[in-house]
Amino acid sequence: MNTPIYDFIEAYRESDAVRLHMPGHKGVPGLLGVEPFDITEIDGADVLSQACGIIAESEANAGTLFGCRTLYSTEGSSLCVRAMVLLLKRMALHRGVTPRILAARNVHRSFLDAVALLDVDVDWIMPKAAGDGRSHSYESCEISGEELARMIAELREEGRMPSAVYITSPDYLGNRADIAALAEVCHSHGCFLAVDNAHGAYLKFLAESAHPMDLGADLCCDSAHKTLPVLTGGAYLHISRNTDPYLTEHAARAMAMFATTSPSYLILQSLDLCNAYLEENGAAFGQTASRVARLREELEKAGYRTTGDEPWKITLVAGDGTVLADGEKSTDAFTDGDTLAETLGRYGIIVEYHDAGHVVMMFSTNTTEGEFALIGSVLSQLAAARDAAAEDAEEDTDKADTAADAKAADAAKDAEKQTAAETGDGRIPVPVRVLTPAEAILAESEYVDASQCVGRVLAEPLVHMPPCVPIYMCGEVIGEDAAHFIKGRVRVVKEPVKGHGAV
Repeated sequence: MNTPIYDFIEAYRESDAVRLHMPGHKGVPGLLGVEPFDITEIDGADVLSQACGIIAESEANAGTLFGCRTLYSTEGSSLCVRAMVLLLKRMALHRGVTPRILAARNVHRSFLDAVALLDVDVDWIMPKAAGDGRSHSYESCEISGEELARMIAELREEGRMPSAVYITSPDYLGNRADIAALAEVCHSHGCFLAVDNAHGAYLKFLAESAHPMDLGADLCCDSAHKTLPVLTGGAYLHISRNTDPYLTEHAARAMAMFATTSPSYLILQSLDLCNAYLEENGAAFGQTASRVARLREELEKAGYRTTGDEPWKITLVAGDGTVLADGEKSTDAFTDGDTLAETLGRYGIIVEYHDAGHVVMMFSTNTTEGEFALIGSVLSQLAAARDAAAEDAEEDTDKADTAADAKAADAAKDAEKQTAAETGDGRIPVPVRVLTPAEAILAESEYVDASQCVGRVLAEPLVHMPPCVPIYMCGEVIGEDAAHFIKGRVRVVKEPVKGHGAV
């Protein structure tokens, strides 16, 4: 496959031209050494927001690989998410219906920014309760086709029929939704399905594609840089060939509405070169998936619990006292994901994400066999040390302690069942919203200490980085559970909201 962007810049670099244009380094090798390849939109280099030359040719190459209309982003999937929300709003207005999105709650912050800027109404699919009150329950949001159909029917009865459904799949912990089932439900109700597939660009190139564009989604974004050999910031917006052509017609303009007019040509070159890589290295994707599966099996045999079904990601479950596969409780610090990640770091193993309950490891075709072996060896050694510590501790545990543990476990199970009974299918209740995201963001606001934020109306999304998933959305009343999530200061609406007791 040809690489028109890279070829043009390589020829320009070799021409030794006098660069009377941006950027200021003038192509002279400097601090990074890549300056000769860093150009701007000169004659022949095309314009990303109105691609008709080498960029359009390269995007067409990517579209051929993905089997859809594909546009490049040099600002990550965040740009693509904003464009998708704009396209969904335009599509609704074009069809003469109210723009309203039914979205899984574990959205990226960029989605909330977009609905606030565009003043789009959102109904939330809440995550299921984790049973332990920790924040990681917000990182995933399971939804089946049957549940989605029921929610759409209920919203229709309330006069809030969604014009589109928006989900994140895979999520940050490696859980994938049944996109085919969700797409079927959406289309049967006249809704469009948009998927944040930021972590799943590689899914297209497995032996059997699991990419949203092949499973019925109308729109999706991929962060190419997360799993493919692309520089950070390289991403795709995909539009299905089977959806309403109105979306394709307005896609480039939607991207331009939120994008910089100075896109990085270094990132564009990496996206361009990735096309050739994808065409020539298809077998490597399945091989990586097989190697990750073997490592997952090895770790589970060593006693680790895992979650998620994403082929290139392993998420270790920790922090709940049930790390060991046989159900025995560990007594050392590796029941805490943060401590486990810190320990791995001392061996030179740096993970993607960790919190009290999880350690997330991402792999790619560039992960070497030596690296796989190191990860397996280190984690197995840690598990063996953990097991030995658990055995020593067990010798010192009397029957009274065992009975107390059993009683506590039964109480926890009862509490989880009670939570499930109170919320129907076990989903966390939607927080009270008194302002739309747009109203909250534009309202006069102030910072208050976390200890003083309960009962106040949030003025900006409350997120942790990563995974940048809002726990409370702007316009919602901060609840008593905020202590689990909030540290430092929080921006809240300054004036009391009429009809609500916030102060």
